[in-house]
Amino acid sequence: MNNLDTEMIVLNKAFASKEEAIRFCGQKLVDAGCVDTDYVEAMVQRDQLLSVYMGNFIAIPHGTDAAKEHVKKSGICVVQVPDGVDFGDEQEEKVATVLFGIAGVGDDHLELIQKIALYCSDVDNVVTLADALTKDEITGSLAIA
Repeated sequence: MNNLDTEMIVLNKAFASKEEAIRFCGQKLVDAGCVDTDYVEAMVQRDQLLSVYMGNFIAIPHGTDAAKEHVKKSGICVVQVPDGVDFGDEQEEKVATVLFGIAGVGDDHLELIQKIALYCSDVDNVVTLADALTKDEITGSLAIA
């Protein structure tokens, strides 16, 4: 996460639904040349199979294993959602204020998920990302991850 491109960071976004949030992350990966458009559908499918909500107010939208063929290069985007987006269901609210959209060549996605989960296991790190006012604050915070 040390070389996170500021073009892949979005501050102060709002989404009407988790699907809209997932599709936004996917489009960022498409625009960066990391994946083709079919990967975005696989990201939505992945959340339907098993929620991409990871706890501690973060979600990590990523594609299904079958979608690996649509990954051109590994990439990550960070999307800050100050008002949160609900990844839960009728029984339980699961609000994410920081989204990490990822795509990985081979097993890179597993390494990315592991690094993000470890970093975000400290809720203070999540608060730092959620409260950041500039992209540089986010890259600075993640550079230590």
